[in-house]
This record gives sequence, C-alpha cells and structure tokens, in this order.
Amino acid sequence: MTEVLFYHLQNAPLERVLPQLLERSLERGWQAVVRAGGAERLEALNNALWTYSDDSFLPHGSRDDGPPETTPIFLTTGDENPNGAKVLFLVDGAAPGPLDGYERCVLMFDGRDDLAVGAAREHWKVLKAEGHDATYWQQNDAGKWEKRA
Repeated sequence: MTEVLFYHLQNAPLERVLPQLLERSLERGWQAVVRAGGAERLEALNNALWTYSDDSFLPHGSRDDGPPETTPIFLTTGDENPNGAKVLFLVDGAAPGPLDGYERCVLMFDGRDDLAVGAAREHWKVLKAEGHDATYWQQNDAGKWEKRA
C-alpha cells in the first residue's frame, strides 16, 4: 500500500512549501509527479517553481516541455506517471485516484479553505478504508510540521 501524507497548509502558501518538499524528494533520488486540480493552476505552479529561489533549480516540466520520461518532476492534471515517479503530490483539489506504483502520496490542502478541508477529510476516509498508511501533518505557528494523526 502507498504511504499517504496529508499536509494541512496554514502558515505558508503552497508555492513556498511545495518546492521544499520537491527538493527533498530529489535529494532522496525520487522522481515526482505533481498533479494539480486544473490547467490554470498548474501553469501558475510551473512559474512558481522556476522563480521560487535564486539559489536553487528544480528540474520540472509537462508534456509541453519535452520527453516526460526524462523529467525528474512531472507536472500534470491527469492520472499519468510517465517518468516512473515513486512520489505523487496532489495539490489544489486534485483527487487521489489510483495510487498504484507510488510509494508515497503527499496530499496538500489549504487549511483556510473550508471546501479543501472537507475534501481532504473525505479523501482521508477513502484512503484509510483502502488500506493505505495515512498520516496527517499540520504547520505550527513557527511554520514547522507536526504529526497530528
């Protein structure tokens, strides 16, 4: 079964947290897929990943950017995994869908958005019922992540 981590964003926006988690994934030698809830939001994340830091570079792209199988971080709105990623990031309302082939799934949601929180609760119930190992992480006031469940 896939390890599923729920990240409850409260004190930092997705555009600041996601690049840090992607960097850690690459440091571990993992390819990643980032699935967004819509094309417009995916384009905004693409731009954010190019500009988030002057000191770092995250190799990423989508089908529009060349051979997806050679892209360490693949951006999509679909269920595809063309780069053989072991970690899946779900952002901006993207639904989990089948998690076959992934070792880890990171579902990130905005804690200030009641609809996002409600959807995350429903995803939690479904994924737990399917037998996935789910944990819940929440930012404290200092912006550090604490395991809550």
